[in-house]
Amino acid sequence: MVAQTRAGNSAPKRLAFNEKIVGKGLATDALLKKLKALHTELAELDQELVDVNSLSTVRTQLVNTSILLHKDRGVKAYAACCLADILRLYAPDAPYTHTELRDIFQFFFRQLATGLRGAEASYYNEYFHLLESLSTELMVDIFRDFFGLVRRDLAKKIEIFIADILVALIDECQALPSEVLETIMAQFMASDTQPAYRLAVQVCNATADKLQRHVCQYFTDIIVAHSHESDSESNFEEIRKAHELVKQLSRSCPSLLHSVIPQLEEELRVEEVQVRLIATQALGEMFSEKGGAELVKKYPTTWNVWLMRKNDKSAAVRLKLVESAKGLLVNLHDHRETVDELMRLKLLDPDEKVRAAVCKVYSQLDYETVLHYVSEDQLRSIAGRGMDKKNSVRVEALNSLGKLYSIAYPEMYGSSLYRHQAPDPIDSENNDPAAIRHFSWIPNEILHISNSTQEARLAAEQVIADFIFPLPSGSSASTSKNIDVNEVAWTDRLLNTMGYLDDRGGGVIDEDEDVVKQRLNNVIRHISRQFGDPQKAAEDLHAFARANENRSYKLLKTCLDTQTDLKGLVKASNEFLRRIESSSESILGTMTVFLRRAMLRIVNQSSIPILIKRVQKADSKHAQTLLTYISKHCPALYKPHTSELTKAIADEKNVRLVEVGMQALAAVSQSDEALAVNDKRTLERVMRYVLGSNPRVAKFAARILVASKEHDDLCAEAVESIARKLSTADPDLLVAHTAVLAQFARLAPDAFERKSDVLMTFLVKKLLMVPSPADPDEMDSDADWVEDDDVQPRLRARILALKVCRNRCLAHASTDTALEVATPVLKMLSTLLDHAGSYSADATDDPKVKSRMRLQAAISLLHLSVVDKFAIAINTNFISLAITVQDPCYNVRMEFLMKLFPLLTARKLPPRYNLIPFLTVHDPEADVKSRAISYVTHASRNVSAAAKVDLFEIIFIRLLHLLAHHPDFSNAHENLQEMAKYIDFYLDLIASSDNVSLLYHLAMKAKTVRDGQSHTYSENLYAMSELTQELIKARAQARSWSLQSYPGKVKLPSDILRALPNPEAATKILKTVYLPEETSAWLLESSKTQKPVGTSKEKRREPREPKDSKSPPKRKASRHRANGTTKRAKTARWNSDQSESEEEPSSDDSEQDDGEDTPTKPSSEREDGSSGQESDEEANGKKGEQHRKPSRRAGTRAKRKISQQVKKKGNHARKS
Repeated sequence: MVAQTRAGNSAPKRLAFNEKIVGKGLATDALLKKLKALHTELAELDQELVDVNSLSTVRTQLVNTSILLHKDRGVKAYAACCLADILRLYAPDAPYTHTELRDIFQFFFRQLATGLRGAEASYYNEYFHLLESLSTELMVDIFRDFFGLVRRDLAKKIEIFIADILVALIDECQALPSEVLETIMAQFMASDTQPAYRLAVQVCNATADKLQRHVCQYFTDIIVAHSHESDSESNFEEIRKAHELVKQLSRSCPSLLHSVIPQLEEELRVEEVQVRLIATQALGEMFSEKGGAELVKKYPTTWNVWLMRKNDKSAAVRLKLVESAKGLLVNLHDHRETVDELMRLKLLDPDEKVRAAVCKVYSQLDYETVLHYVSEDQLRSIAGRGMDKKNSVRVEALNSLGKLYSIAYPEMYGSSLYRHQAPDPIDSENNDPAAIRHFSWIPNEILHISNSTQEARLAAEQVIADFIFPLPSGSSASTSKNIDVNEVAWTDRLLNTMGYLDDRGGGVIDEDEDVVKQRLNNVIRHISRQFGDPQKAAEDLHAFARANENRSYKLLKTCLDTQTDLKGLVKASNEFLRRIESSSESILGTMTVFLRRAMLRIVNQSSIPILIKRVQKADSKHAQTLLTYISKHCPALYKPHTSELTKAIADEKNVRLVEVGMQALAAVSQSDEALAVNDKRTLERVMRYVLGSNPRVAKFAARILVASKEHDDLCAEAVESIARKLSTADPDLLVAHTAVLAQFARLAPDAFERKSDVLMTFLVKKLLMVPSPADPDEMDSDADWVEDDDVQPRLRARILALKVCRNRCLAHASTDTALEVATPVLKMLSTLLDHAGSYSADATDDPKVKSRMRLQAAISLLHLSVVDKFAIAINTNFISLAITVQDPCYNVRMEFLMKLFPLLTARKLPPRYNLIPFLTVHDPEADVKSRAISYVTHASRNVSAAAKVDLFEIIFIRLLHLLAHHPDFSNAHENLQEMAKYIDFYLDLIASSDNVSLLYHLAMKAKTVRDGQSHTYSENLYAMSELTQELIKARAQARSWSLQSYPGKVKLPSDILRALPNPEAATKILKTVYLPEETSAWLLESSKTQKPVGTSKEKRREPREPKDSKSPPKRKASRHRANGTTKRAKTARWNSDQSESEEEPSSDDSEQDDGEDTPTKPSSEREDGSSGQESDEEANGKKGEQHRKPSRRAGTRAKRKISQQVKKKGNHARKS
């Protein structure tokens, strides 16, 4: 007990007196002297420090009759004092028999009765000492006996009587014995349900004024006694016990601590860390109690000093401060701002344990507290820690968000995964707007965090699995077998959550790589790259494969089977993980992550009927989105549901349902010939849809016709019908017919070619070549983009006409007439790029039309570039195509990148197309550049070393060539500084100590050849070569990289570079400096500082504010960039999942193209020749009109639009 802690660790003290006080011949004076000495020594002994064994001799002699019956009053007075001291030192166990004790107390009272007659009486002090000792002993005995008595569960009335007696004793006593206080304090260490605890509380609250000083001294003695040996853990343990007692008193008798709290305040300032730690924890818990608000009000100075521990130099103290914050958030509502500021500051604490503790605190709060007393900004600050560099912080932050969303979900939607619990969320009346506003953004933020870094992805996935979309699983085998899953609630939870997801897409996702999956090692290597620790993941996957346990394989196959429903997934996944845990627990973590990522745990077989029903009855947009995604990426889920889809397309009044059903039927028909639609009645309905005016439905209906057995006749019939009606079709019907023709041109070329002359003549001359001037009545005449929903039918038809041309070229790619068919199309598409979306430089087309047309032209050229023969033809216009990523319109840049990345990831495009992401360095919108960085980082990390050389390193010289041809290039110093940023951006993402020699070698080789087009571009290339060499040298110096001569041979691309005519020309070029002196001086100064020029390290993406359902306002360009890039409006999009249709202008049927038999290139760099060693005459002979100078409008477009805006604003001001 704490009452015993005052002894500390000192050794017991023995009685020094060793003389005999009983014996014959002992004179009275001598005996009196000995008793006086004995009394003096006994009075000075402390009960807690004495060795009672040393008292055995004197205690026996003192009760001898020769002492008790001595004739001398002084002998008997001193003997009585000595006996009183003996009883005190032995307390609570008297060392005498009952008979001896009776004689002793009779002796005491006789001495007091005869000797205590006034201050002048002899031996008065001894009689007073005797009386004082007796009063102390009796009082201590009374308190000990009463607290022992009350433990016998006596009647409540008896407890009250006892309390009254003890209160009276304390009130009447002049000096409270320390043993009494220790007895009272000891009761507070028991359970608060014990009668002794209740009695102590009553006594202390009734005598608080008198006990305050004693309690303060009591704790002071304990702390002082144990602070001298601060290196002893046992001493700190005693101090902790004392502070535990303080906390108990704070809960039940706070008035006792009037002088103790300031003492704890002083402890917060001491140098000893352990004392500060204990005091911080104790005060934190006291402030966190229900009475904490009153404590803060009563001791404001102590509260402020405690808060200052947030800056304590010891992380352990700061950690204890943070761990107390849960109670502060729950109970100190009046101090919410102070606590919020404390927690927000500690989210940025340098110690990861403190940051993690802050996040953990919020995960422990209840729903009502978070809703009413924790701001959304504070929750978003926690979400920001989801991208912390330390895993422990990321895990706690994401777990906190996940738990809060999980407890808030029933209040938002009232759903349950079990049939016997909550009602269907669609019918739920919960839907608390405050809860939705406060918590609905959490899944969206977690999804974005999962796409930020590989490290954050693992923790985010775990939280999504545990809290956002938790599978309904039992805790035992029996429960998992008999579990009753509410499949409707499961699906609706997904739909409800989707309602608050924004349009920001994720990172780059690898497509299916058949070659990689041919061997187990390659499969494991591919899968393990997605783990935080790829090496351990690979080892664990190999261990699972080596185990070769049939039941586990069967369970895993069931989990991964697209035909398994939700209940089957729950059962199989539970059993699979239990078997892994019992057989090989070390791989359980890896296999859990693998299973979570591989199986269809969120959308599966059980979801399809419910999603169709939601579209049918509730017209759910999110259900349609999911069904669209399934159609594009996993149509096998529809196999058991084709009859339901066939019924869905018969409901012609429900347009959205028909559209979803047609897309699903088209997808499943193309994925499995056995499931193609061949029913005559259904095909008649499909034919009506093909010829109808709904573009999306018509497009999918065309795909269904192509997959049917009688596709030749049906497609030919449809093409002939469209050819007859095309010229007289109204705008909406024209869009639908063009969408169908785009499908037939690619999937049914024979049927299309029967009427190709008529169709292509109309599409080109009557649709594409017709001018599209701006509407003079339009309010926003300067707008350069129109949202998908606002695109006019005529523009939709024009965009689809470009797709018809593109698809026709792809359909003939493997024929001998491929170039004959494609050449006019390639020329038309290149013209659109050269003239910013028009067919002539002086065209006055609507800017919105032009931006849509040049975007579609660029995307079409990308898709045509997957064919070798087309890629060679497009190469002459590659620079114009590449700088589309620097278009003045934000939407054009972003859409172009999003179509480029899947083709690059699948390695369908020549390696030179990997240069395009590096042109985003000057983009004024952070998300454009961040997506480019994400692709390059992901792609370069997940390819072999040899492939990285081909895809990202050898093309470095092509980057220099492209920059030399860039429309904004000039030899001015300011411009070269901007060009240096391109090089540094590339080096930031690609350069390393392993490849820096190769990159430097390529930069030098650029001065050993000439440009294939003109002397002017050759000089540009030489300037870029010199600039790049200096930048690489500065980087190598800053990073201590060894810049050695590259030992290998490199073949330079002969399609863009030519050999120099003679050695003299080569010598002259090498000796000539092409950089301006100002630039050379700038590079020299930069190299001295040993900092790379134009560092392009990206800041960590901060969570954005949730977007409204409306489109955001236009963000006008604020300044002109050297690369011609201008800030423009962003538009909300669902990537390509929402816009894959033919009639949606910014869309592209990548899902269709990827699934078709499109000729692709080998993985090597197909456009590079041997060495470019051609003669000057040959080079000159190859020059001609095909080498057209790229349009410089990329750099002036933005400036012109800004001028127009300024003029417009000025005119408006004058009018007003």
